Amino acid sequence: MTTRTIPTKPYGDQKPGTSGLRKKVPVFQQENYAENFIQSVFDSLEGFEGKTLVIGGDGRYYNREVIQKAIAIAAGNGFGGVIVGQGGILSTPAASNLIRKRQAFGGLILSASHNAGGPKEDFGIKYNASNGGPAPEKMTDAIYARSKVIDRYLVADVGDIDIDTIGSVEKAGMTIEVVDPVADYAELMESLFDFAAIRKLFASGFRMSFDAMHAVTGPYGKDILEKRLGAPDGTARNFVPLEDFGGHHPDPNLVHAHELYEDVMAEGGPDFGAASDGDGDRNMIVGHGLFVTPSDSLAVLAANATLAPGYAGGLAGIARSMPTSGAADRVAEKLGIGMYETPTGWKFFGNLLDAGMATLCGEESFGTGSNHVREKDGLWAVLFWLNVIAARGQSVKEIVTDHWATYGRNYYSRHDYEEVESERANALMSELRGKLASLPGSSVNGMKVVSADDFAYHDPVDGSVSEQQGVRVLFEGGSRVVFRLSGTGTSGATLRVYIERYEPDTSKHDIPTQAALAELIAAAEELAGIRVHTGREKPTVIT
Repeated sequence: MTTRTIPTKPYGDQKPGTSGLRKKVPVFQQENYAENFIQSVFDSLEGFEGKTLVIGGDGRYYNREVIQKAIAIAAGNGFGGVIVGQGGILSTPAASNLIRKRQAFGGLILSASHNAGGPKEDFGIKYNASNGGPAPEKMTDAIYARSKVIDRYLVADVGDIDIDTIGSVEKAGMTIEVVDPVADYAELMESLFDFAAIRKLFASGFRMSFDAMHAVTGPYGKDILEKRLGAPDGTARNFVPLEDFGGHHPDPNLVHAHELYEDVMAEGGPDFGAASDGDGDRNMIVGHGLFVTPSDSLAVLAANATLAPGYAGGLAGIARSMPTSGAADRVAEKLGIGMYETPTGWKFFGNLLDAGMATLCGEESFGTGSNHVREKDGLWAVLFWLNVIAARGQSVKEIVTDHWATYGRNYYSRHDYEEVESERANALMSELRGKLASLPGSSVNGMKVVSADDFAYHDPVDGSVSEQQGVRVLFEGGSRVVFRLSGTGTSGATLRVYIERYEPDTSKHDIPTQAALAELIAAAEELAGIRVHTGREKPTVIT
């Protein structure tokens, strides 16, 4: 094997966020930029010589080029094999499953998730560990530290690898295996859900629309929903992955998947609508006449979990990110199982899942998942909903309104202020933190503050502590507002404001969400001075 040592100089901006390193494509195209980060990952690992690495991505612009770089660097560093999704395609949950099923050492997932793609848009690289989950903070800190001093990377001369043909080749002492990206994942889904019942549902005339948003779940939706489950041809739309996602933003929410929402809500529209994002880990659920918030989706799936064969034995516990509504908490309390509140970022669920303390997990940012992999999983959530609908024989709206009648309704919304100048966003958060001690007992917009803090998480498994994870202000009656800066963007900062109000009275469950939250929205403005700090009169996105 011919291995070359290539001299390089460090970049100072390769600090991974909650989901790896994300930058604009031109940044990654700088000399040795991608190579430096990949080598920094490998330099931060031990014991991988001769082991297998999974590599795949969401098909966005620059995906194929970086896969070639990653293969050559993996060979140069002594990996014994790499598994690559055909065409460079591998959804994030499918990659997690492959790592686990094939007992790989880890994996590189090339994606910027729900962010836009194209020559001037976003790209990303993240490392997933042997459990199939995102690298923990200790590991990402080590990667960043290495990236600041790196002076060389190792590369083997493997040539240009054909990643479009399924099969194996030997190059530079390493086995390169190109696999069908859907097959193993589809097999896993069939082991969890009642495919026979879902086939009967579609055979009965049940109509669904699944929008893959020209992103990675297109081939998965086409194969599983139409070929395996018998949904009519055309159920999966925008199913061909495109490097720029067709010029659209592959984020399955009420703004970017609005056409799907309107179709399902229209008179005579489909019974059920769903969408997934760039890399396949997020989901949007819409029933005819009702949009299901991600927080409610987690709670409803938890309450109905035993209807799915893979969860018939019950749940060990439920975990949610701190900004996610408390709807699932009420389900956990009724079931008598553990409920865990973590920072935002799927990596925080990994320890709970590995320790057998939680079975279902969810984030308000359109992410839901379980212990079947160590990532959130968009299509899994869609199939779970189909299983519940088939088992209960009810519509989405009937299922959710029954749930509210049993547990109460958590009115919930997220207001995003995107690409705010970082200094202005940080100043807002700094001022908020300075007020925390004086807020309890005070009144904001006529509502009494019960408590206020900057959320810190103490991991019950490994004892690690993660601080400054979001400012929380809790009011009498269970209402709250939460403020945090997102780590998933590539330009400026995104201020996320989460507003929640609990309503146990069923006669008040039909109020429009923003109207139900109006007092709290005004309180958030009074607390943080959002308009002054951001210069914005209204949020960029409301979900």
